[in-house]
Amino acid sequence: MSLKHIFKTPTPVLGVVHLLPLPTSPRWQGNLQAVINRAEQEAAALASGGVQGIIVENFFDAPFPKEQVDPAVVSAMSLIVQRLQQLVPVPIGINVLRNDAHSAMAIATCVGARFIRVNVLTGVMATDQGLIEGRAHELLRYRRELGSDVQILADVLVKHARPLGSPNLTTAVQETIERGLADGIILSGWATGSPPSLEDLELAKAASGETPVFIGSGASWENIGRLIQSADGVIVASSLKRKGNINQPIDPIRVRQFVEALEAGVAIREATLSERPTVAVS
Repeated sequence: MSLKHIFKTPTPVLGVVHLLPLPTSPRWQGNLQAVINRAEQEAAALASGGVQGIIVENFFDAPFPKEQVDPAVVSAMSLIVQRLQQLVPVPIGINVLRNDAHSAMAIATCVGARFIRVNVLTGVMATDQGLIEGRAHELLRYRRELGSDVQILADVLVKHARPLGSPNLTTAVQETIERGLADGIILSGWATGSPPSLEDLELAKAASGETPVFIGSGASWENIGRLIQSADGVIVASSLKRKGNINQPIDPIRVRQFVEALEAGVAIREATLSERPTVAVS
């Protein structure tokens, strides 16, 4: 099933639930019910505000392992996602930070989530966790072994990292799709809260063909109308928090404001496309 069928809109807004610290993380507070309560509150705020999808990630577990997380994190995320699925009607996806795509795929498959985000699917990135290597060959084989149809959204030149060497963005997008077999592409700025440039979005969109391109960071109600002109969807978190503070819960008023701004931008894009003259072919 394609991403467009999952989200039932050509331009989805995917809100993010940043989970409070989970068991075994450095800031774990010893109360899983408090984590669940906060997650339920944020998921409800996102759904009531009009998002078409939700990504659940262990954001406050930093500092992250670069690959495999502790089994307690997998267990806790599975439980939380299952609870959220009973609460909200929108599709849910999973991102296990920093790059445990296998755990994300396992959780999603077992609880019936629809998609995962993978920060490094192909290539090699230098990060604060060390060198992270893409393992697309293992992940795609694992998905087949599980008999899963979970979709893979993959970052290209992910934030909070730099590539080894100087890869061309167009080449990186094409290889993530054609050689990594990503179902969707995510393009971010250099860090959380930093948007990608319009030029980079246009390059990524031109290189991706029919594969959707998502804005991965830095989107706000002020800039989404402009950014969405060169993208197929958006993943948003920071600007939806109370007062825009990353540590605060989701504000449903900010969610609605963001969704309305995106819808206005999409309407402008569609109007512009419809006004373009057609060229008759003799």
